[in-house]
Amino acid sequence: MSTSAHPIALRLERRVGGATRLLATVMALPLIDGIFPALVIAGAIDDPIGIVETGLLIFGGSATMAVVLAEMEGTPREKALSILLLGAVLIPVAMAEAALAETIQSLLDTDLFHRFAAVVILAIAAKTASAEIGEYLPSPGAIIGLGLLASFQPANPELVFSLDAAMTERLLHAGAAAGVGVGFALSVALGGDHLRDRVDIDRFRFGSAVALGTLALSVSGLLPTEQPVALAVLCVAGLFAYDPNAESGPVPGANDGPDAGAERHGGAVTTDGGDEVDDAPAGAAEAADVDADSNPDAGVAFGTSPAPAAAGIDPVDAAGSGTAATTGDDDGEEGDEPSRAPWL
Repeated sequence: MSTSAHPIALRLERRVGGATRLLATVMALPLIDGIFPALVIAGAIDDPIGIVETGLLIFGGSATMAVVLAEMEGTPREKALSILLLGAVLIPVAMAEAALAETIQSLLDTDLFHRFAAVVILAIAAKTASAEIGEYLPSPGAIIGLGLLASFQPANPELVFSLDAAMTERLLHAGAAAGVGVGFALSVALGGDHLRDRVDIDRFRFGSAVALGTLALSVSGLLPTEQPVALAVLCVAGLFAYDPNAESGPVPGANDGPDAGAERHGGAVTTDGGDEVDDAPAGAAEAADVDADSNPDAGVAFGTSPAPAAAGIDPVDAAGSGTAATTGDDDGEEGDEPSRAPWL
């Protein structure tokens, strides 16, 4: 993936094609593997805090964020529309599985099944934290199947479906949990342009794994507290993963400073105001001086002969032309009345 090599998302990406299908598979995976019905039986959605924790960690989480930020393309409005269509299917299926879980709960030893549900959550946490560890762990579906076999009570089988007040409340809780997950994905999609370069998904992934482990302890009863510990861990992970000062890329024009021209022209321009702008005129001037020194007759008029130079006097023109001459000390004084040839 372009933003994070999330193990769950990468594994599913090899099987399904398209960002929307990948997101649907990631969010529906708890329903497919039986994780959500196990949490319903374990009582994970009996209170509002449990609903929020289940929605954020089971239906949402780092895998959903990774897919929305790194894989989905299009405008935020198009992403939001795809997620809403997915939620229209996900929420009714979650409610149906909650009704089924409520029905088969009478066939199970709930205390024993709670432990298997905690093991399932721990397995998901391990798979989220490390893909290598997840390869050696059984799938969540296999763990749930073993839990059903171990906690099954065939003495008094009773499979009854009744739409009473308790069942209705359980269905509403299940729909609310799935709705929290859909809302999480929707918020990430709407803020994707801002979050894409400011959220470290790998860091958020490890924080989500820790939060899942805390949720497993709460479900199993090993963490006897009514405080939203898993939700607090997830919030802290989100704060650590968010970097508001992160930049999306190099700033345009950052390399256009005063030294940029010198770098492009191989040092032809100096930063201290030197005269190394162009080496060609300086070389031409030096060549002209050398030619003038080696050929002193270049300035003698046609038909005349050069006069010998007197001591301390530099001849400028031919002796017959009578042009001005300079003294040896280069004082720049001209002669009294210099005479010139008619054509000069």
